[in-house]
Amino acid sequence: MQERYDIVVVGAGHAGCEAACAAAQMGAKTLLITMDMNKIAQMSCNPAVGGIAKGQIVREIDALGGHMAQVTDRTTLQFRMLNRSKGPAMWSPRAQCDRGRFIWAWRSVLENQENLSIWQDQVKELLVEDGQVKGVETYLGVTFLCRCVIITAGTFLNGLMHIGRTQLAGGRCAEPPSLRLSESIAQHGITVGRMKTGTPVRIDGRSVHFEDMTLQPGDTDFHRFSYLPAPVPPVPAASSLPPVSSAPSVASVPSVSSVSSVSSVATESQLPCYITYTNPAVHERLRQGLPDSPLYNGQIQSIGPRYCPSIETKLVTFADKDQHQLFLEPEGLNTQEYYLNGFSSSLPIDVQLEALRLIPAFRDIRIYRPGYAIEYDYFDPTLLHHTLESKKVDGLFLAGQVNGTTGYEEAAGQGLVAGVNAALKCSGGGEFVMHRDESYIGVLIDDLVTKGVDEPYRMFTSRAEFRILLRQDDADARLTPRAHKLGLATETRYQHWIEKQGEINRILEFCKNYSVKAALINPYLETLGSTPLAKGCKLVDLISRPGLSFDNLSPALPRLAQAISLSPNRRQEIAEAAEILIKYSGYIERERQQAEKMQRLEELHIRGRFKYDEILSLSTEARQKLAHIDPETLAQASRIPGVSPSDISVLMVLMGR
Repeated sequence: MQERYDIVVVGAGHAGCEAACAAAQMGAKTLLITMDMNKIAQMSCNPAVGGIAKGQIVREIDALGGHMAQVTDRTTLQFRMLNRSKGPAMWSPRAQCDRGRFIWAWRSVLENQENLSIWQDQVKELLVEDGQVKGVETYLGVTFLCRCVIITAGTFLNGLMHIGRTQLAGGRCAEPPSLRLSESIAQHGITVGRMKTGTPVRIDGRSVHFEDMTLQPGDTDFHRFSYLPAPVPPVPAASSLPPVSSAPSVASVPSVSSVSSVSSVATESQLPCYITYTNPAVHERLRQGLPDSPLYNGQIQSIGPRYCPSIETKLVTFADKDQHQLFLEPEGLNTQEYYLNGFSSSLPIDVQLEALRLIPAFRDIRIYRPGYAIEYDYFDPTLLHHTLESKKVDGLFLAGQVNGTTGYEEAAGQGLVAGVNAALKCSGGGEFVMHRDESYIGVLIDDLVTKGVDEPYRMFTSRAEFRILLRQDDADARLTPRAHKLGLATETRYQHWIEKQGEINRILEFCKNYSVKAALINPYLETLGSTPLAKGCKLVDLISRPGLSFDNLSPALPRLAQAISLSPNRRQEIAEAAEILIKYSGYIERERQQAEKMQRLEELHIRGRFKYDEILSLSTEARQKLAHIDPETLAQASRIPGVSPSDISVLMVLMGR
């Protein structure tokens, strides 16, 4: 059997789903190949989306016309906005999701996407002729010919799982690895390495003493992930909550059998998470098991994520700590399965279980399965262009964990960019690249292709130089107009943004023009603990003060309350966006000027202009790094580790000549 498509996407994880949808939305005839259609967009570790910097990525995906945010909103069990005590550049949305419903919500998106087909099979061979992708061959003996292939195989490439000294081949628990494909890709000059990640035990909630834990509720305000009108989240069924007297009672709440049957529900019906801690007795039992730990007995040689360490790594690295915080988080509405965040482990099963039973809340614990570590192949991302197309094989794109990243959000962002660029390549429409001042996704991809990875890459706000420009509240302002021009964002989404922008501007103009009289406002300012005005001022100057906001000034300024109330839709979202622009206008302008200076270096294209090996005035390390990465611009060259400012000065002098 042989069929032809424009684009074939290999793997239906978070990268593959976004890649396939993006390519199909832009008109490319696309095929998505997955081992198991019942595991599409499987959340292999924690069924949660977002977090520090990751939440910003999800909002960017949504602003671009991707689907992760909408699927998350449809399947949310609990929503929280992290870092609210800090400035808005640090605010990061996070949602605990229903694992099963997340899969079926994504599958519904895929099966109803025009130009997209799905095939359940496993790819064993990448077909290449004269450095150009020709298609793929599967284990069922089917050949799919195409112009572009996007590899998004996650942890499945030669995946090997570890539980103590036990080793099992697999891409994740109970699922087979992808064999031969990694070697098929590597033979074309693409460097392969090995990485490691892990996951914790899954706990039977019926065995947990929730009364011995601290309850962690979700937020109940207007925030969510998608910029589009909010879907209503599912109602938790009574059977999905902890069967203990201390658990919140929702016996009167009806069960929900499917995502499509969701009806109106208040945000108070979110499921809670719980907090507990390890203790010295737990640590002692875990230490006794270290000789059998794959991380310390030489069984695992690859590098794991430094910022998400296993519990055994925490014991060794932070030997002085008597306790470590653990979060018990629900896996779904109608399941007793819980995820133990903070207890990732590959220790033997008996060690994991005995250690957990030394925690009061888990003294009678039963588990569904133990934690484990997994090793898998990844490809050197410095051999990619910023479009995520390979420098070695024309038409081959790589996205997700195969590029050395970790996290659903990082994978999905890469998948969307790869899908867009594959579609553009098929249509002859140029390239889609985002700069570091434009999106966290742009920062992520630039870091990968410029610096490479020596551990699984995880996004943090600290990786971005222009954090105040990359806030979670304004991703639509940054990206939706551009996505609309590409044909990626729908007309509905674009008009939704135009309406929002108009309302924000209306409120900003009101604040700039409305005069506040000192005599009228000063008594109220004193009640708020704010310094009285010496004379009248514009409202925008008052809002700029720390401690003052639309909310606490509205009771004294009816005109302000009226101006905000005029927004017909998303009133709170619009008011928050306008207030942030007022309060942080100075910081925003300063970062924008810095970004413009950097952009001038981005406009100096140097690829193909130099034979770096022959420029002896460059340092030896700079010559080697520049020759290997072959940067597109002078700005990218300046970010390569080992390339010094003096090396950049040499290149600028040579460009002048």
